[in-house]
Amino acid sequence: MKLTKKSHACIRLEKDGQILVIDPGGFSEEDAAVGADAILVTHEHGDHFNEQRLRAGLESNPAAGVWTLKSVADKIAPAFPGRVHTVGHGDTFTAAGFDVQVHGELHAVIHPDIPRITNVGYLVDRSLFHPGDALTVPDHAVETLMLPVMAPWNKISEVIDYVREVKPQRAYDIHDALLTDLARPIYDNQIGALGGAEHLRLTPGASAEL
Repeated sequence: MKLTKKSHACIRLEKDGQILVIDPGGFSEEDAAVGADAILVTHEHGDHFNEQRLRAGLESNPAAGVWTLKSVADKIAPAFPGRVHTVGHGDTFTAAGFDVQVHGELHAVIHPDIPRITNVGYLVDRSLFHPGDALTVPDHAVETLMLPVMAPWNKISEVIDYVREVKPQRAYDIHDALLTDLARPIYDNQIGALGGAEHLRLTPGASAEL
């Protein structure tokens, strides 16, 4: 499996000539979902779900489908009948040749006064987990954890403890558009030293073989 980091929380996975894209949001490149065979969206916030980017992906490949929770599906399904699939915690499905398990139900707490929305994470091929905006621990061993390092809803101690709890072989940064280059060495050093897993970072557009 080839992992390509896009800006912020978006990643592209390639296997056997098929492309799976997760969370092509408003902080990601305009063509983040273009060419995808399948697109997964974790929740409705604009940095994870952007209707224009999703439409660009679906229009670029008439065979492409979207798997997401109801709040996102309701917004895009009328324009693409039969191509948008609603999923929730506990569901399993195959998309573009990838086996996917859905884990999680709620977005992390931003503030007690802000109502929590639905959020799901995706375990791909029983090896890579993208949690969206939550610190969900899947009930399966994870080789590669996509790690949300900087968000209004987390702090570095929680990020470190999340890596410790999931116990992946490696953790790649996502949700990092708000993290300045000045602060990155601090996060790299602390997560790498205390998380208990190999901590890695890809610049947008860079790839790694998993």
